[in-house]
Amino acid sequence: MFVRHPLFRPLAALAILLLIDLIMIPGFFHLEIKDGHLYGSLIDIANRAAPLILAALGMTLVIATRGIDISVGATVAISGTVAAMLIGGTMVMQNGVPEYVANTPMVWALCAAMGAALLCGAWNGILVAGLGLQPIVATLILMVAGRGLAQLLTDGQIVTVYYKPFFFLGSGYLFGLPFSIYIVAAVFLVTALLMRKTALGLFIQSVGINPVAARLAGLKTAVLIFFVYVFCSACAGVAGLMITSNIKSADANNAGLLLELDAILAVTLGGTSLAGGKFSLAGSVIGALIIQTLTYTIYSIGLPPEVNMVVKSVVVFLVCLSQSAEFKTMWRRAFPARVKGNA
Repeated sequence: MFVRHPLFRPLAALAILLLIDLIMIPGFFHLEIKDGHLYGSLIDIANRAAPLILAALGMTLVIATRGIDISVGATVAISGTVAAMLIGGTMVMQNGVPEYVANTPMVWALCAAMGAALLCGAWNGILVAGLGLQPIVATLILMVAGRGLAQLLTDGQIVTVYYKPFFFLGSGYLFGLPFSIYIVAAVFLVTALLMRKTALGLFIQSVGINPVAARLAGLKTAVLIFFVYVFCSACAGVAGLMITSNIKSADANNAGLLLELDAILAVTLGGTSLAGGKFSLAGSVIGALIIQTLTYTIYSIGLPPEVNMVVKSVVVFLVCLSQSAEFKTMWRRAFPARVKGNA
């Protein structure tokens, strides 16, 4: 039963990667406490994977409805740019000590950044659910225009943030662990509760399995599709704030670049089919950890960064084969299972 569990393959892949790290990287599992903070390779992987996990959670629901969102990276850039431009930082003297204060109250800046991300999701939702455009075409529009808009807002320059409280979002620690881990855990728990403890998860699966039948059964498929795109952009917006906080600046040219492709790969590695229907939030989290662990492994053993892209392409090819009904049929014909009959 364990071997047949949907999470067996992603967990096995992650375990194999961790075993390779144990052999190839000295002290990979070593953890230590410095200044009350927990440090180590495993903590670093979880921390660096946090934005990808958020993007993968949002992408999971979109793919479950037979959709796709390739504008995630652009939404990340827009969200981070809005927050960085509003917060910024101005040096003032307080009691004879120079300190930086935010140009705009941080709460309002974060709300504005998330509002921009939600508008991106609403735009995609209107194009897909309202106008009936193909998801890849609809989100391609924002993928191009969104990053261009972020570059226009910054004049193609990197906007630096000097306000220290903002840094806590992406690089702060709480109870010894990176704060980003708590954000991911909170988003995952809320999403999982909504999907499993309410009918929303079943409705999303129904739309993915057969949207026509779901609509005839009385489900408001357009509303559900609109919701998943807004939710996906909201997750991307939080990821953008996290990335901007971590690097203390907004880089509209590179922030979130190709993040949507890693998110799609994480979702498929977790066992969610690109054909829609059943989905696994836990599998998407594991898929994101696999990608980040793979990246960490390649960098740590001294391989060129370009190898990472080649390996990812191979993984994508294998995942597509595993989800192909024709390939499965060919495999069964080439290697028929041996069935022991009764004498």
